Amino acid sequence: MRKHAPGWVRPERGIASLSRFMIWLTLRVGRPFGEAILPFITLYFLLTARQARRASRQYLARVLDRPVRGVDVARHFHTFAAAILDRVFFLSGRYRGYKIDIDGLDCVHAVMAGGRGCILLGAHIGSFEALRSVGRMSPFPVRVLMFRRNAGAPTRLLEQLAPEFSRNIIDIGEPDAMIRVQESLARNELVGMLGDRAPGHEKSVLTPFLGGMAAFPAGPLLVASMLDVPVILFSGVRTGYRQYTVRFEPLAEKISIERRQRAQGLAMWMGHYARWMERLCRAHPYNWFNFHDVWVAPQVGKHGENHDGP
Repeated sequence: MRKHAPGWVRPERGIASLSRFMIWLTLRVGRPFGEAILPFITLYFLLTARQARRASRQYLARVLDRPVRGVDVARHFHTFAAAILDRVFFLSGRYRGYKIDIDGLDCVHAVMAGGRGCILLGAHIGSFEALRSVGRMSPFPVRVLMFRRNAGAPTRLLEQLAPEFSRNIIDIGEPDAMIRVQESLARNELVGMLGDRAPGHEKSVLTPFLGGMAAFPAGPLLVASMLDVPVILFSGVRTGYRQYTVRFEPLAEKISIERRQRAQGLAMWMGHYARWMERLCRAHPYNWFNFHDVWVAPQVGKHGENHDGP
């Protein structure tokens, strides 16, 4: 069992103070000032966020297929900082000046016409908050399934900008989390979750990803299989200055994982998910904000299933 905090928790904690300051200052001084200090924020990340810097370099080496330069890591961090800045305005409902293209919304409407609700499965690619723009064009509420205790200070501060968004969060750490998810789906709502990070001791599955075997959490797929509802992949990629593309792609009418072939079923669905992520990462390499070494796996059991424990 790993004794240190999970790697996916550390990056946000490490940059919490500066992110919090950037958010506070932007809200009071205005966006032009926030944009003006982005290069300094990027430099600070480069100098202080050692774990995130190492993870960025490892990821970029895989996705760019060439030696990574310092400017590549800087660009990765700058894109991340810009996404945090955009996140401030999305959560405060200030979309003016943004160009947000939406692709595949018809597949969401088609699924929701069935009246069973839907799981939106995403990754730390671009901005989850860009999804909020869809709410202006769709009558279906979006609930977010996440571990609140692992949210860093920037996330908590951003939630204060939009109390209604905070109320729509379903905390996986609460005993009634699955009941609330089922109730949301019964009301024909969307339940969104990200599947490329796991708490420190969650079971994960190894799958090919960017030229190596990567470990991703089994939890989201297991949750989707238990709920027996359609699953749609979504992303909110930052494509340029104040520009995003929100895209929806159907994954399955339902995810079926038989108990006696659980490992094989998980491996199959995880493969679909990882290939979708890889396609997005190849097309938009500086948009993946996982900042965690997913290619370093603990002891692996048969069928590619990894038990992260003693």
